[in-house]
Amino acid sequence: MKRNQILKIYGTDYKQMTKELLAEADLAGRIADRNSRIALKPNLVSASEPSYGATTHPEVLAGIIEYLQESGFRRIVLMESSWVGGKTMEAFQVCGYGALTEKYGVSFIDAQKERSHSVDCAGLKLNLCDCVDDVDFLINVPVLKGHCQTKITCALKNMKGLIPNAEKRRFHTMGLHKPIAHLNVGIRQDFIVVDHICGDLDFEDGGHPVVRNCVMAACDPVLVDAYVCKLLHYEVDEVPYVRLAEALGVGSADLSGAEIITRGKIADRELSDETVQDTFRTDDRADKADGGQDASWQSCAEDEDLPRARKIVELSDSVEEIESCSACYGYLMPALDRLKSEGLLDLLDTKICIGQGYQGKTGKIGIGRCTGGFEHNVRGCPPTEQQIYEFLRDYLTGKSKAAGE
Repeated sequence: MKRNQILKIYGTDYKQMTKELLAEADLAGRIADRNSRIALKPNLVSASEPSYGATTHPEVLAGIIEYLQESGFRRIVLMESSWVGGKTMEAFQVCGYGALTEKYGVSFIDAQKERSHSVDCAGLKLNLCDCVDDVDFLINVPVLKGHCQTKITCALKNMKGLIPNAEKRRFHTMGLHKPIAHLNVGIRQDFIVVDHICGDLDFEDGGHPVVRNCVMAACDPVLVDAYVCKLLHYEVDEVPYVRLAEALGVGSADLSGAEIITRGKIADRELSDETVQDTFRTDDRADKADGGQDASWQSCAEDEDLPRARKIVELSDSVEEIESCSACYGYLMPALDRLKSEGLLDLLDTKICIGQGYQGKTGKIGIGRCTGGFEHNVRGCPPTEQQIYEFLRDYLTGKSKAAGE
């Protein structure tokens, strides 16, 4: 496949879909040496099942592994780390990766336990996990989803799983966008397989999955993320790390020259005659994918229409954030969403403070260890969503009772 192309396949047999997607992309032809050490980088942000909308489905990884092994590749490894405060191996088991690695005889590297080294990433020194250096071909397998701090997360941001926890915290002190862009100079993605099955369009930790039953393939991570911006109704400039990565030469954000090639169904509707621009290629295969769908690959002028996800924009008005880690902020947002649905958030009489920038400072309401000096505070690094919810619920119901006295 060409660098300006994004392939998309729809259906419900995720493993078979993935294998056919990679065959269409001729992934094997992109890896010259059958003795190459190939690393798969999924998203195991937290210990939540893939159906929750945050983590990579094991069926997609199974499809990649089977395709590679059937093509003669044997040196395959998975590598990933959960976010700060999470335990990678808990997510590994919850997401079914234990059975996956055992079935296919592949190893798994918990990057949280890896040593790291400093690398000059286009003028910005970043600490990368040592396991990155022992990779000949890196296949990124992110989840297409929203993010409470960067609006979207997919190909570029998924590389954060290959840096140590201390560096993840430092990324937030640098504002996330610049270090994410530079990280993708230090860690090169050779191929991307996007899990677009049921990502949460608001929260990177899941909870509100939007089912699309799609798997995507591409070669350019910048193009992928620019396309994700479009799907989630954002301008590319609203996600600064995409343009920054483009300026650093990681890839192209020019969607005007992109070709979206689709097979199967777009969401819950068949491809219409008006949708199809031209036929990319029609296969003669008798075993049509996923229940007898049309096996042709088509360039489409019209694309899927995802719902507009704007919960984060609404909820963030209640928060004052300075250099907060993704896990801490990521647990706060769904807790606020629960309070809003219960009609309690309207009782809030001050901003909720969160982030490393509040260390040693005082205030009224604070979330996490960094706001330990605040009058009202929930401890933890990070506190869980349930802890944050109960803490704020008690505070807000207390205000309600006081108002009624």
